[in-house]
Amino acid sequence: MTTAFLPALAPNRELLALIGRTPLARITTALPRRHPGFWAKLEGHAVGGMKARAAVSMLLGAEERGELLPGAPVVESTSGTLGIGLAFAGQALGHPVVLVGDTELEPSMRRLLRSHGARLELVDTPAAQGGWQGARLEKLHDLLGRLPGAYWPDQYNNPDNTAGYASLAAELATQLDHLDILVCSVGTGGHSAGIAGPLRRHWPALRLIAVDSTGSTIFGQAAAPRLMRGLGSSIHPRNVAHRVFDEVHWIGPAEAVDTCRRLARGNFVSGGWSTGAVARVAAWAAASHPGAAVATVFPDGPHRYLGSVYDDDFTAAHHLDPRLAAGEPVDIPHPRAAHAGGWARCTTVTDPSAGHPGGQP
Repeated sequence: MTTAFLPALAPNRELLALIGRTPLARITTALPRRHPGFWAKLEGHAVGGMKARAAVSMLLGAEERGELLPGAPVVESTSGTLGIGLAFAGQALGHPVVLVGDTELEPSMRRLLRSHGARLELVDTPAAQGGWQGARLEKLHDLLGRLPGAYWPDQYNNPDNTAGYASLAAELATQLDHLDILVCSVGTGGHSAGIAGPLRRHWPALRLIAVDSTGSTIFGQAAAPRLMRGLGSSIHPRNVAHRVFDEVHWIGPAEAVDTCRRLARGNFVSGGWSTGAVARVAAWAAASHPGAAVATVFPDGPHRYLGSVYDDDFTAAHHLDPRLAAGEPVDIPHPRAAHAGGWARCTTVTDPSAGHPGGQP
């Protein structure tokens, strides 16, 4: 990439009026067991995607503190979804955006990011420590040294990421009469931390369930190669508020694929890996707690995943047979306990970087 010249952008702040106000859908199809139904906030309908909320919050915060100067470039690591949000925020606020992805990033997502004006740099080898995330961060730091005045939002540790989801919490509080259980996917930790506090102030007895990916280290499991993108992590983001979760579930790719396809066939609304993971757990929660009001957030729609989640050749190549997907979680006694299969659950939540149990705030 030529770093000497990044064209300036004229801000288009009228775009900011398009953020949020996404619909709420009632999900009743069996996933795979029958359940009374749960609510799903369809963030895939948002202009710029769910993470436009966080992206705008991070850039506005940096502008206000003088860390991001007018027209200065923004550089960030992404597996795709935040990249779309940053491309939106860059256009709205007048900042060229440089994104560091990896060669696992779908060709359709690469084209989409570039079509929205983002510069895309790809790494082709996972790091020995930190996997693809580690490799992207190494490349990111190299770019920061070659782009004078560039700003790195650092989505994993930036509290403005979390603050950006206050609007999502406010919308849920308005759209729902009551809420007993909230199910959240966890990657950077931004949206779960950002909505948990406001919603618990609204409904103090709210129970919060985290959904992670098998092979992710966020809640103490050993690192392993991860096929799913958008949830899970090979590092320990500081934005993850371990203390607010009452339990954690780890979902595998076969379970996510089965759920996404069932959603598409039976409820029309669906999405990708994170959507499949949270929907399966939300259906389980609704069935396990009769009479409870359960809600979750579907972070995106299905279009990015037509060549993976919804492609039979892809699932066959990766040995993902939806017919063999786990229909119930296996309970494990501690987050560090090894488990077999594609779905595990633990009611003890710990912060592996601090070594202390989580709990209600």
